Amino acid sequence: MRVLITGGGTGGHLFPGIALATGLQQRIAGCEVMFIGTKRQLDRETLAEFDFKRESISCMGLKGMGLIHRLKSLAGLPGAVLEARRVIKKFGPDLVFGVGGYVTGPVLLAAKLLSIPTCIHEQNSVPGLANRMISRFVDRAFISIPGVSFPAKKTVVAGNPVREEILTAAEEKEFNNKDPFTILVLGGSLGAHRINLLMLEAMAILQGEKDLSIKLVHQTGTADEDRIRGGYAVAGIEAEVAPFFKDMAALYRRADLVVARAGATTLAELSVMGLPALLIPYPYAADDHQAKNGRYYVEGGGARMYRESELDGQLLASSISELLRNSGELHSMAMKMKKMGRPDATRLILDDCLKLIR
Repeated sequence: MRVLITGGGTGGHLFPGIALATGLQQRIAGCEVMFIGTKRQLDRETLAEFDFKRESISCMGLKGMGLIHRLKSLAGLPGAVLEARRVIKKFGPDLVFGVGGYVTGPVLLAAKLLSIPTCIHEQNSVPGLANRMISRFVDRAFISIPGVSFPAKKTVVAGNPVREEILTAAEEKEFNNKDPFTILVLGGSLGAHRINLLMLEAMAILQGEKDLSIKLVHQTGTADEDRIRGGYAVAGIEAEVAPFFKDMAALYRRADLVVARAGATTLAELSVMGLPALLIPYPYAADDHQAKNGRYYVEGGGARMYRESELDGQLLASSISELLRNSGELHSMAMKMKKMGRPDATRLILDDCLKLIR
């Protein structure tokens, strides 16, 4: 069996695709997987760790760009479809699966023209432009959060596929009212400048609360690593700082509370792990989808959410302090977060995909 997965540009698109690919290979002996992604460094470095065939095609995004860029993108679309068609014919997949990002449009359209079964997966509460445009043509549309407006007859609420090592960590993790508390700070695969600065301010304030013992693990992104590491050192704050952590399963095992953006993949992983969170959605996300993602988990009781514009170091410090002093509330949030997790997402999607292939 051969399956082609297309998408990329962010970890939020890549990681569900990787979870599906590894799930297929574990389930079906000899299954071959190809990724068609973007030419970004993140895609290359992330996929290099796996035994997948890899290709990229020349295309550009449409949304959020100026008129000239959009015209160039539209003019290049037929060429991108033809390029994708050549790759698909050479690989000969039984199924083509899109996980989001502008590269998915030409690939899925080419697959449809070749009469190959097609699926998309939408991680967010608001579909991206590529998925919205292609949803009317594909055979199946999988969604992570209920309420996404795809054609009802082809839509399946399956959750967001989570990597195998995180599912394993989730089975082993226990909630412990331990001292020190470990706070994990995540800004997405590229970091988040505003969250970095807010945490620096908040931790300086929390240093004054001598009865709180906190261990901090902070993923900063490349641009802010030196500044944040130096800021913590000057303030006398012990922190484990890195631009990017690869072994997220190990970090999730250690964490008691997470401060993060509200990207769909991060939220899926936190819910599977049962990790309470303080969410600070990216204010410039397309269609404000991060805030809408976060609202689902806030309403479920597993997270609290703050708009970046309303948040300062003092408020963030107060919220962290309140939760760490109230182990009952923290435990309740953890249990509610866990209840919203969908550890069987990969299995549900693969079951449906195999029906399509057959």
